Amino acid sequence: MKNRAAYFGVFTALALIFSYVETLIPIHFGIPGVKLGLANLAIVIILYKTDFKEALLLSVTRVILAGFIFGSLFSILYSMAGGVLSLIVMTVMKQRKSFSIIGVSIAGGVSHNIGQLVVAMLVVETYRVGYYLPVLLIAGMVTGAVIGIVCREVLKRVQNIRFA
Repeated sequence: MKNRAAYFGVFTALALIFSYVETLIPIHFGIPGVKLGLANLAIVIILYKTDFKEALLLSVTRVILAGFIFGSLFSILYSMAGGVLSLIVMTVMKQRKSFSIIGVSIAGGVSHNIGQLVVAMLVVETYRVGYYLPVLLIAGMVTGAVIGIVCREVLKRVQNIRFA
């Protein structure tokens, strides 16, 4: 049980560091909400090394802490919607065992953007923000692939470490 808490603390810190690093990277695509998703490295690794509950706890903790430290209440709302939907989709795809970690991560990136877009439509009370969907889908696929490749390589190197 001690190891579990220690690993959770380490991955929470990593997710927050990745969130902070992402705020320093000056990438602007002209569309709000397009980011690299570096914090998802920690979420995907925990999902593959433990289970849905641990990944959900890490995701929620990271969203709330990063939102209060680097963002706002609205950023928490958007990130929470995207993060929870993404985690559910990734968990279902992982359980099917017919998708690689890269495919799971791509689905997570795409569904994260869809979750945020749905919340944006509800907040601004118009469907017009849906015009961002094609760009957000492409961005989710690209960033999800990159995160998936990095996670695959990390998991190869930590395969003998038990997190639970």
